[in-house]
Amino acid sequence: MRPYAWMPLPLRWSARVLTVLLALVVVLAGVVVYTVRKSFPQVDGTLRLPGLTGNVEIYRDKSGIPHIYADSAADLFMAQGFVHAQDRFYEMDFRRHLTAGRLSELYGASTLDNDKALRTMGWRRVAEREVPELSQETQGYLDAYAKGVNNWLSANPNASDRSLEYSILKLQGGGGAPEKWTPVDSVAWLKAMAWDLRSNVEDEIDRALALTKLPKERVEQLYPGYPFDRHLPIVNEGAVLRGRFDQRAEPRLPGDRALADAAGTLDDVPSSMGSADRSGLGSNSWVISGEYTDSGKPLLANDPHLSPALPSVWYQAGLHCRKITETCPYDVTGFTFSGVPGVIIGHTDKIAWGFTNLGPDVADLFLEQVEGDTYLYKGSRLPLETRQEKIKVAGGKTVTLTVRSTRHGPLINEVIPTAKPSGEANAVALQWTALTPGKTVDAIFALNRAGSWQEFRAAASLFDVPAQNLVYADTSGKIGYQAPGRVPVRAKGDGTWPVPGWTGEYDWDAAPIPYDQLPSVEDPADGFVVTANNAVIDPERYKPLLTRDWSYGYRSERIRTLLKEAIKKGPVDAATMSQIQQDTYNGFAETLVPALTRVDLAGPSVQARELLKTWDRTQGTGSAAAAYFNAVWRHLLTLTFDDDLPESARPSGGDRWYEVVRRLLEAPDDPFWDDVTTREVKETRDDILRQAMASAHQELADLLGEDVKTWRWGDLHQLELVNGSLGTSGIAPVEALFNRGPLQVAGGKDAVNATGWNVRNGYAITAVPSMRMVVDLSDLDKSRWINLTGASGHAFHANYWDQAEAWARGDLMPMYSKPESVRKSAVHTLKLTP
Repeated sequence: MRPYAWMPLPLRWSARVLTVLLALVVVLAGVVVYTVRKSFPQVDGTLRLPGLTGNVEIYRDKSGIPHIYADSAADLFMAQGFVHAQDRFYEMDFRRHLTAGRLSELYGASTLDNDKALRTMGWRRVAEREVPELSQETQGYLDAYAKGVNNWLSANPNASDRSLEYSILKLQGGGGAPEKWTPVDSVAWLKAMAWDLRSNVEDEIDRALALTKLPKERVEQLYPGYPFDRHLPIVNEGAVLRGRFDQRAEPRLPGDRALADAAGTLDDVPSSMGSADRSGLGSNSWVISGEYTDSGKPLLANDPHLSPALPSVWYQAGLHCRKITETCPYDVTGFTFSGVPGVIIGHTDKIAWGFTNLGPDVADLFLEQVEGDTYLYKGSRLPLETRQEKIKVAGGKTVTLTVRSTRHGPLINEVIPTAKPSGEANAVALQWTALTPGKTVDAIFALNRAGSWQEFRAAASLFDVPAQNLVYADTSGKIGYQAPGRVPVRAKGDGTWPVPGWTGEYDWDAAPIPYDQLPSVEDPADGFVVTANNAVIDPERYKPLLTRDWSYGYRSERIRTLLKEAIKKGPVDAATMSQIQQDTYNGFAETLVPALTRVDLAGPSVQARELLKTWDRTQGTGSAAAAYFNAVWRHLLTLTFDDDLPESARPSGGDRWYEVVRRLLEAPDDPFWDDVTTREVKETRDDILRQAMASAHQELADLLGEDVKTWRWGDLHQLELVNGSLGTSGIAPVEALFNRGPLQVAGGKDAVNATGWNVRNGYAITAVPSMRMVVDLSDLDKSRWINLTGASGHAFHANYWDQAEAWARGDLMPMYSKPESVRKSAVHTLKLTP
């Protein structure tokens, strides 16, 4: 998971680090042999854990996945904190520094810009305000978790005891002894998750960027509406009736909603005001009723799409009270975040749930008129809120940052170069729902103990940010869907453009959309629910504005098609669900290939185009046709749009561009086809298609050889597993210690197997199904799962990336949760005592 999408995180160390390189190489062999093994966790025998009230047992299978058994909830979460620290403390500490804007304490001045941006947004400050507002029970669990982490820290006081990373940081003078863990550290990480999934801030910026070179009507061509006529939304029944969403209600057509004209068009915004590619971030999840399964009980599948990381953002675990009681109500297995207690996605002994990003518009950019220490609002000058932030820098002087805010939020243009104002404005403020304290941590624990649809919905009502699509299934046979989250209500506008803040007319209402009005479905008529970041509901039947920037439904419609085909063939089983997760079909090929084959073509690219005539539209690693098609797509986008758009607003690929090009293919003389840099020639659609095929052939011939039949998609489409911190140090010996790969991987952007890539940067994979899970509600022990890398965060540990090759093949592992199965599969048993 990327920490934030507007700024990459290459932790390039300062020049002074190179002076220790020679010494590093000399001692490296000894460090690796001694330090690496010294920091491996103890997973057998008995350890004392002060603060426990009873004994705790931890069983680990060959993949290092722990299942924790305790008699009290506090003991359970204390043990979880201890286990997370055993395997992943450096990752936790890195995230803690990241979310607090303190990376420079570890890595020096190279991360100062990142710290300035994070201090300006104030993630940790929000977390500090949020913890006291959580329930007393949740605060107790957070405290217990922190005690477990700190017990591990106390038992491992030396850098070499903790992990290899600390030994390397010690060599270059960074870091120091880690502080004790606190509940705020856990809550702050959820702000990073919310930022990754915050919706359409980049689209707002990109629209404004495009407007610097194109008239508004041509910019709007690049953001077509959702194709409701071809791709169904998630919810296809019900409407808001008498103040709440009613599944049985017939839709009532709302009146036209006025679209706001953003006053600040950002004409003078420099082209450097861009955003990193987030187009690959998304997810798939779906659930099917027992009416169509071989067991007669539901099946649920989930695979969140995030940026690849090593170690994976996910950590598999089971948390089990030996006896379910009111004071110890947890029997939950699933995917956790190291640093956060509880299970984020998974199942209890009665229900299962999965997440995909709902993607509502929960963040707006307000253009402001700042003068001195004041800003204009409704004709009056109001004082800016200001605060000082002290940023410590390893090997350098402490830097003081002044953060200024308006009523809309912090002014970000001074620290985020993609947010420069123009026109009447001279500053940009960010308003974002996650900058207000919420109850998401309460929601995690409520989900973890839920045993029914009613309890699940009550838990979902606490889930503020990031707003997610939640799919549901239980052992009684019920399936459902719930859209939770804090979604703002705007006085005016639709959140698609930066808007003037000084008028007050675009302000948010004090209260968000009420939870009871958010779409929800229980046992839908279709017998299944599919969510893949597609539109939640047709706006013709739903008046509150969620967003206009959905994913365009290529993945969701493909999943629906495959489910319907599977239902026709006979009962659906877990293997079928897994096969659907692995589907690599390119949903745009049916549109683009016929257009390519109609173009007159000569030269060597004719032979390459022949590959497309018999292509089944799938993108396996061995497919020559997939390699050529994706190369054509890459060149088609760059040839069509690069001359019209500023660099940061150019296409990265993905289903929005499918829809843009689909419409352009029907307009052969549209201005976008013309290359404005060739003033004496006016290109048309066929000219660009012809050039794209020729350029793609030349590129692949150079990369893969002249024989088109030997081309392989997997030779282009590869995944490098890069460690989230030291893996981008810029020092080759260090990177070699922590990075792994490459792996050839099937799929592509907006295939169901969504291994995304950015056309700007070649074919390397930039987003992945970060885990996969299939839950069988007839017998939870028949459930299956896989992580991207492994349980351990220790380089060279057997579980550092042991799941990666299986993940790349599409395999799943048993997801045991019953005590007898857990014990039978265990290869290690650790007992914790008071």
